[in-house]
Amino acid sequence: MREINSLAKELKGVFGWHQARVVLLAQFIIALVKVRSTNLTQVAHVFYGTALPASNYKRLQRFLREFTLDYDQCARVLAKWFCPEDAWILCLDRTNWQFGSLKINFMVLAVAHTGLAIPLFWVLLPKKGNSNTDERKILINRFVNVFGTKKIAYLTADREFKGKDWLQFLVDEKIPFCLRIPNNTQVWNKHRNQQFPVTRMFGLQQGERMSLNKQREIWGIPVFLSCLMGKQGRVIVATNSQPKTAIERYAVRWSIETLFGCLKSRGFNLEATHLKHHERLDKLFFVLALAFGWCFTLGIWQNTLKLIKWRIQLISATRLESVTYFV
Repeated sequence: MREINSLAKELKGVFGWHQARVVLLAQFIIALVKVRSTNLTQVAHVFYGTALPASNYKRLQRFLREFTLDYDQCARVLAKWFCPEDAWILCLDRTNWQFGSLKINFMVLAVAHTGLAIPLFWVLLPKKGNSNTDERKILINRFVNVFGTKKIAYLTADREFKGKDWLQFLVDEKIPFCLRIPNNTQVWNKHRNQQFPVTRMFGLQQGERMSLNKQREIWGIPVFLSCLMGKQGRVIVATNSQPKTAIERYAVRWSIETLFGCLKSRGFNLEATHLKHHERLDKLFFVLALAFGWCFTLGIWQNTLKLIKWRIQLISATRLESVTYFV
């Protein structure tokens, strides 16, 4: 019970909610860590106290159904507790799964931190598949309204996040970016009388990389281009600054994939939830973000006390190369 009271005290200090609500949230977080599942029936069975699991289950349902969260405040709390103090590398990506006929599709904006990522903003897309530019803009604007653009070191994202309007938005907002682009993206030749796939600009052997010193236009937007030839083909990255380090900076994007693994099959088993309503899924994602952040921070702290033997799988920007190190 001591850890619940301690966590509830911290939660009340930043949220200022009623004591019963912060105790419930503390119970929820600790129970998620114990059962490593978002199935509320399993979570309700490991609550502290004398209440029956059925009663705990109803309390969890009421919290997810009735309580209103201020997600800007939630982002500030997550950033204050778990994010580094300097400028942030933002990772944008989606994670999705299907529950019966329901397609659950989260788009998440997270801060890269020590090989993982801390989610700050997310949106449930009302569809299956890729996001569009307007949906991305909304998520980025939510971040900017709370933290400002000066907090952004740069934004990284995979090939899904492409297009003229998207790049123009980042340029207009003065947001540095480091984005992978599809290999069939068209560029002009030097005479600007013919277009060809961007891959033709990089005649490389496996393991070689190349950065162009001059900007080239893609979708009408001038960018610097860099390429790595991996085992599965070319990885081409567009950036508006520091082209020589573009490949390494883009590779930080893998942090958000690691986050999704921790929230899903390798951690809290997010896909086990039977929730269907978007509002309740949003709240559950926030509780998971808190639980993940506490586990991550505790692991870092414990490692300072006694070095933890751990295994890292270093994966290149597109899983092209994989080397395992033991520390």
